[in-house]
Amino acid sequence: MLTAPLTTGRSGNTPATIVLAGATGDLGYRIAQALLTRGATVRALVRPGNTKPAVTALRDLGAEIIEVDFNSVAALTKACAGATCVVSALSGLRDVIVDTQKRLLDAAVAAEVPRFIPSDYSIDYTRLPSGSNRNLDLRREFNQRLDQAPIQATSILNGMFTDLLTGQAPVVLFGLKRVLYYGSADQPLDFTTTANTAEYTAAVALDPTTPRYLRVAGEVATVRGLQKAASEATGEPFGLLRVGGLWVLGTLIKVTKTLMPASDDVFPPWQGMQYLHNMFTGLPKLTSLDNGRYPEIRWTPVHEVLATRRLEHTA
Repeated sequence: MLTAPLTTGRSGNTPATIVLAGATGDLGYRIAQALLTRGATVRALVRPGNTKPAVTALRDLGAEIIEVDFNSVAALTKACAGATCVVSALSGLRDVIVDTQKRLLDAAVAAEVPRFIPSDYSIDYTRLPSGSNRNLDLRREFNQRLDQAPIQATSILNGMFTDLLTGQAPVVLFGLKRVLYYGSADQPLDFTTTANTAEYTAAVALDPTTPRYLRVAGEVATVRGLQKAASEATGEPFGLLRVGGLWVLGTLIKVTKTLMPASDDVFPPWQGMQYLHNMFTGLPKLTSLDNGRYPEIRWTPVHEVLATRRLEHTA
């Protein structure tokens, strides 16, 4: 069972009010659901005129929808008034991850909100060299600003979203019945489902005692572990497909970036390749996992996620 909010409103007897930016995205929507399940008051910030189905769905679930100009610190400050925590699940490039989040942070500070959770939800970028991953470099840049702000901050690091293994991440190749990799098949990798990440984020948002970083992994698996999970999930034997050393993937990234025209895509093909390269190096491997902090959360293993793909394709 899920617990009631671990913190309450400033009067001490009302549900905690959580301001959530990015609530219409997949992760943000799930965070809103998890917060509402835990009894929190959710104030979802959306841009004026947003007509996404998620807006109506959030309102039906009981969330308060606040249309706000994300370019206005004053408007954001008003929207944050009285909240106990601001949670960002925003997705984008510099204009969002650095600039918009900076305005959201300034608003949280001006409104005297005690806590802020940035949109990290990734491998441990603090252990990666600058320049090795564009999207994570932006998160590092914003967090340097966050560390200077007079507010309690907590970043959640969860590795790769396990859900990506069912199609978007070219690792488990269902058609070929192979698990593709570069480097070592024995390098431990961190995976957490989007749902588990959302559950954990909701718990963190309602917990005033959290440290600067929390690291979780629904499952830590090597490529050989993914091979076993895929075999268990499908009932068919999967093999391994080693393309080459990490230098091969590094070369592919450079070639892909050179051939692709400049775009504003948040996740172009080479970005996903960078993420895999980072993981296969082992540098951003999460250490001292904080999975046990909220024992009510059941962590979904990789083979269960892979099994859902099998069910979808046989239905």
